[in-house]
Amino acid sequence: MKRTQQFLGKLKLPARDNHELKPSSQRFPDGGQFRIEIPSCEGPRVFREVLSVAKGLKVPIHRVSQGSGVLLLPKSEIAEMARIGRDNRVEVCLFVGPRATFETGAQAVSSAGKVIGLQHRGADQLVYAVEDVRWACELGIRSVLPADLGLIWVLNEMKKKGELPKNLVIKSSVTLPAANPATAHLFEEAGVNTLNIPTDLSPAQVGAIRQAVKLPIDIYVEVPDNFGGFVRYYELPQLLTVAAPMYLKFGLRNAPDIYPSGVHIEQLATLMARERVRRARIVLDLLERFAPEIKISPLGGKDLGIPEV
Repeated sequence: MKRTQQFLGKLKLPARDNHELKPSSQRFPDGGQFRIEIPSCEGPRVFREVLSVAKGLKVPIHRVSQGSGVLLLPKSEIAEMARIGRDNRVEVCLFVGPRATFETGAQAVSSAGKVIGLQHRGADQLVYAVEDVRWACELGIRSVLPADLGLIWVLNEMKKKGELPKNLVIKSSVTLPAANPATAHLFEEAGVNTLNIPTDLSPAQVGAIRQAVKLPIDIYVEVPDNFGGFVRYYELPQLLTVAAPMYLKFGLRNAPDIYPSGVHIEQLATLMARERVRRARIVLDLLERFAPEIKISPLGGKDLGIPEV
């Protein structure tokens, strides 16, 4: 075991989990240790509701993300979300589609075949995914959410060659999570700018991932039922100490999966978004009580994927 640990060290990877819970010295460029992300913001009307509730509850929102995909938003709504994000200095991150679960193949819905996740099947679907990203960028979006490592690499190469904006944020999906330091390092090398990890890692395990990468880590602090349903509020002081900088994401327990969303369930998506902001207020109150030294980023950071319209 020692030889393996030594070899991992030569690769600049941690040889063991951060059982000592050594603090992270890393921060966002603005000095903050964490930011707030509201996921499942499925369109401009939901987005406006999030901002309205956030203003009333005094919850700073740094990023909203959307799960149904660029594919299932009309041009007018993408452009409107971009304008709202620009005007409020909030990053708007849109999922990339289509993906395996939208396709005609059966593996994605089989009990063992679900391991394909939300990857892109074949070259044609990879092209469609790139076109989704191109379209979003043309309409002002500067943050996308891919769930396929090959697509991530392609998008990063396109950024390097000027085919996509160099400030485009590539946020890996929780359906493609980095569960250990080596995988996290690989994702960073491929071009990920902000890294989703599994919902159930311990503080020591998350701390080991932090030791391997410099990019921000995204974590659900309340987890949707289909990803485990954990409520991890009291763990946050430890998690933020060992793994800053982090984006705190708020799923909901006891809530339906609304993907793909649309007008037919817009009221439900709006109510769920309101509750996510309320949950964020609960977490901010808890951190103020138990870890007031942990600092949140100010709004409008230059590294955010704020839309450009």
